[in-house]
Amino acid sequence: MNKKVVDEAIGWIGTLAVVLSYALLSFGVMTSASFSYQAMNGLGALGIIYISFKKKAYQPGVLNIIWLIISAAAIVRILIK
Repeated sequence: MNKKVVDEAIGWIGTLAVVLSYALLSFGVMTSASFSYQAMNGLGALGIIYISFKKKAYQPGVLNIIWLIISAAAIVRILIK
């Protein structure tokens, strides 16, 4: 498989993970305190970070680094609780 296709797939999977987790939260399927919600956000952020820096689009990359940090902190809080 072509590396560019793989890179794009990683970015799209990340985008879908963030949007899907937000939709599930918005419709009451998940709560923000759930591990699965935070994990989907964190993994989604990683995908977006990857493709953003690959394409030298730094603003969404930095935004998603912050998103990932928030998600990781929430996961730590969930696991410690």
